[in-house]
Amino acid sequence: MHDLHRHAEVNTAERPRVAIVGAGPAGTYAADLLLRDDPLVEVDLYERFPAPFGLVRYGVAPDHPRIKRITSTLHAVMDNPRIRLRGNVEVGRDVHVADLLHAYAAVVIATGADKDLDLGIPGEGLADSHGASSFVAWYDGHPDTEVDWDLSARATAVIGAGNVALDVARVLARPIDDMRTTDIPRHVEEALEASCVRDVHLFARRGPADARFSPNELRELGEVTDVDLVVDPRDLVLDDHGERMIRQFAQRRIIVETLREWADRAPAIPTAARRVHLHFHQRPVRLVGTTSVQAIDVERTRPTELGRVEGTGEITRYPVQAVYRAIGYRSTPVPGVPFDQERHTIPHVRGRVSDHAGGGTVPRLYTTGWIKRGPIGLIGSTKSDAAETVSALLSDCRDSAGAWMDPRSGMDHIPGATIADWEGWLRLDAAEQAGGARRGRERTKVADWTGMLSLTT
Repeated sequence: MHDLHRHAEVNTAERPRVAIVGAGPAGTYAADLLLRDDPLVEVDLYERFPAPFGLVRYGVAPDHPRIKRITSTLHAVMDNPRIRLRGNVEVGRDVHVADLLHAYAAVVIATGADKDLDLGIPGEGLADSHGASSFVAWYDGHPDTEVDWDLSARATAVIGAGNVALDVARVLARPIDDMRTTDIPRHVEEALEASCVRDVHLFARRGPADARFSPNELRELGEVTDVDLVVDPRDLVLDDHGERMIRQFAQRRIIVETLREWADRAPAIPTAARRVHLHFHQRPVRLVGTTSVQAIDVERTRPTELGRVEGTGEITRYPVQAVYRAIGYRSTPVPGVPFDQERHTIPHVRGRVSDHAGGGTVPRLYTTGWIKRGPIGLIGSTKSDAAETVSALLSDCRDSAGAWMDPRSGMDHIPGATIADWEGWLRLDAAEQAGGARRGRERTKVADWTGMLSLTT
């Protein structure tokens, strides 16, 4: 264990305090449940960025104001005086998990999933081959991304059949006038306005009845102005498995019905400025090019009796100049915390972090959110996941009368770290709203570290 006294000043008051690493939805819901279930506990929310809210701020498309309103709920939770925001603090660099375990009654890891899964095909490393998370981070004003993004490709490919794939396709195709009222930074607005994209090809390796996007997300794509939606009716012919899926699951039936409507009304001659082509039963097998992407080869698939797909050997080449893979996210390890390198999650037993070496669990160390269960599920799943973890934590750390058995009370200072606290976030929030008001919108994000830190610290 690191020498705690070199890293932090411990608060010696006898009020139990829990450290939660990650101030996104998972960490914030866990904090809210802790405060509701115990009248004495206090929480320190550690966050690498100067701003809170995690995936909601940096992973939701800017033209999704309905989802972004979740920020208001998270804001209300963090405004509780029993919660301290400790932004601009990276666990593993500024302070270590061992230090947190020494100073706090319990520690919860809720750092989410922020890296893209790889396709594992030839050509994936070519220039203009991107993970979707990088593009999402760029248009969401993530401070770790470069300001410039190359949108010179006239035809692009998006790989995946989930909501992130739809977000990427929609943002690439959407007219800039429809984006001006969102919170995108000025450099993103300027790049999208100058975009050369005319065709977006979305490829899904399975059939439409197995698509993972939600009906609402799909319908939003259909509401984008000046965009033709192109669907091959042959892709919508269902096998027995597909027919079972649409009988059993209403959402999948709605997806197939929506796609059939689009296929029926598609114009014979393109009429819009841009087109989104939705391809099913097509899996990428290689990206073609010397230094940058020039085309993508996809193989036709067919369903098996087990509801999976297999290749048919039928290859089609599509000329594209950029590729975005949106086939799933993965978590990255937190230094000092056990990690399953195959599943990209923290091993756990109902939220208690497992100790691979000893076969048991690490005392007072817990996890919640995507780094616990993988990048699946929406807000409802995140809440129930947090409830399981908080229940385990309180069961372990309190006696039968509800008293904390080891009420460690946290750190007041972290030498060497410049903490962005809640008051700092309120200043940044006010500045972003003022910047938005000057441009006739709700807010304009401050997207660089220097600007954020000047307001928050």
